[in-house]
Amino acid sequence: MAGSQRLKRMGDSVQRELSELIRQELKDPRLGGLVTISGVKVSPDLGYADVYVTVMGRELDNDQNEEAHKETLDVLNKAAGFLRQELGRRIKTRVTPRLRFHYDKTNAYGNYMFGLIAEAVKDLPEQKQDEE
Repeated sequence: MAGSQRLKRMGDSVQRELSELIRQELKDPRLGGLVTISGVKVSPDLGYADVYVTVMGRELDNDQNEEAHKETLDVLNKAAGFLRQELGRRIKTRVTPRLRFHYDKTNAYGNYMFGLIAEAVKDLPEQKQDEE
């Protein structure tokens, strides 16, 4: 139990510092839109940290959107060594986890479900509300 709390604290620290590092230090023009870190899962041995990111601010069709996400992940994974080094300077731990970036599909899935619900509801007759 104590180990899971430690991993959660470590994940929160990594998330906080990485979001600041990406915003301030990475100047790659291929990072279009706002890169948001939605979560970090640290392995029990602190060897790896799986970083889940979303990219907001790009209104593209599905094919272009998927390509933009791949490009963003490519940029982040190539910068992982630099980010890990800077993270090691900011977080004083004996071991700095290796960073693996993944695209978090939760937002996209939520938007898809919202669209389905909106499509289903638009055909329903409007309900009158009682005025009392």
